[in-house]
Amino acid sequence: MASSLLSDEKNGRKSLHTLHMERQEQAERSVLISCQSSTNEKKFLKYLSKHGEINKYFFYESYGVYAVVEFANQESVTSLLEGVAIPGGIHESTVPFKSRLLSLRNLGSVDSSNQLSGLQCQPQTTIPINELIKTLSREQSIDKQISSLTEAYQLTEENSRLRFLICSLLKDIATAYFPECTIKPFGSSVNGFGKLGCDLDMLLDLDSITGRNVKLPKSGLSLEYQMKRANSERAVTQSILSVIGECVDQFGPGCVGVQKILNARCPLVRFAHQPSGFQCDLTANNRVAMKSTELLYLYGELDPRVRSLVFTVRCWARAHGVTSSIPGAWITNFSLTVMVLFFLQKRSPPIIPTLDHLRDLAGPADKSVIEGNDCTFVSDFNKIQLQSNTETLEQLLGEFFEFYATFPFSRMSINIRKGKEQNKPEVAPLHIQNPFETSLNVSKNVNASQLDRFVALVQESAWLLQQSETSTPRGGGAGGEGAPTPWGLASLLLPSQVAGIKSRKKRRREPASERIKGLLESLKNKNQLKKS
Repeated sequence: MASSLLSDEKNGRKSLHTLHMERQEQAERSVLISCQSSTNEKKFLKYLSKHGEINKYFFYESYGVYAVVEFANQESVTSLLEGVAIPGGIHESTVPFKSRLLSLRNLGSVDSSNQLSGLQCQPQTTIPINELIKTLSREQSIDKQISSLTEAYQLTEENSRLRFLICSLLKDIATAYFPECTIKPFGSSVNGFGKLGCDLDMLLDLDSITGRNVKLPKSGLSLEYQMKRANSERAVTQSILSVIGECVDQFGPGCVGVQKILNARCPLVRFAHQPSGFQCDLTANNRVAMKSTELLYLYGELDPRVRSLVFTVRCWARAHGVTSSIPGAWITNFSLTVMVLFFLQKRSPPIIPTLDHLRDLAGPADKSVIEGNDCTFVSDFNKIQLQSNTETLEQLLGEFFEFYATFPFSRMSINIRKGKEQNKPEVAPLHIQNPFETSLNVSKNVNASQLDRFVALVQESAWLLQQSETSTPRGGGAGGEGAPTPWGLASLLLPSQVAGIKSRKKRRREPASERIKGLLESLKNKNQLKKS
């Protein structure tokens, strides 16, 4: 099934570069408008259409109601902005910085039968976990549950457009100093694994500025720019972000809580963008992070099961506190994603290739060495030949839990470059090699207690999926009415289910596989040792 999907989509896949270009062009032709909740949609569109054809528009809520409007031509945006007024104030003075973030005022009478508040606003956050569990419980197979979870959590096209628009609005500020720069999203916003409501990571890209690769003549006259110099590229990055951060703070409409965190390993400017509801991090020239984004995007495009399994494992991890939005000793979403990729490389046959194999397939244009790190891998999907693996999502989820329930974390490291375990190069509870900066451990923050908790949870979840009482649909109330009983994946998301397994183990149950019996015995012995 998966192989047929791949063949159908093979010629329709877009590279991340192509996706970036399309979204950036759309964003340049777009405006963000704050609307009153009583705005009449027809009058709203009629008013804007005077400036040109509208390609797409949608509404959403974030500290009020907003509309994203994409025109067919850049000239339409220019025409619209020519008639926009600067607001006056009796007690306050305005900062006269013009942007494409606008407010709609006084469009006339309201048609109460067609108020904006009654229209469908696009969701910007995921549904609550309790609602998700109810939705999953109504599905008739675990495969459908996993697909339903993925659909509910993944970024929508509208949310993606909004993220690129915010980058475009920030670029309008940055180009005052660096006219040829671009600001592009990276990380979860574009790698295919981001969920609704995730932070917006942005990269100020100065590499595209012309003049860097101009070849000087061997003799005769030539010109070069006079420029300030600094001791290191890091110092330059800190200086640039300091200035851009100050401008965002002083002039950026809707940007609040600006923090300039310039002494971090990767200097950044952090702020909240209220009109979109996004928490934003802006970095500069973070090239390795962009290559990681491209790699994850490629893996997600190779097989639809990759994204589905990542979304499912991440949701399961958050439901049980394995991951957290607060920095600390928890396993991060990136570490979990790499663990899923490694597991898929270890299937027989493998579902996705190793990073070394992708490097071997790369052409001259793919070559990339960043700060001495080999970041080369193929970008042409047609060069990648996948092996035929027909395992279902249900099988893969159960096997994922079993795989890490018995993984030798105390001795071995996870390595998606080689696709096999390697001896740990350092003392750390969990060692996951950074795919590009190979001397780094991306899970260095994880402590022993958090890893032990993860192992206990995967052991228990593996056992739970083996039980008939939770692995088959159980229905709802009489006649199919009422709240359905959680089963399958839905039961794994209930904290009480996993926490209560120890007492349920004492009950009579159906014979499980020999591997699961071994896991339970291992867990039992481990608990007895702790008590003693």
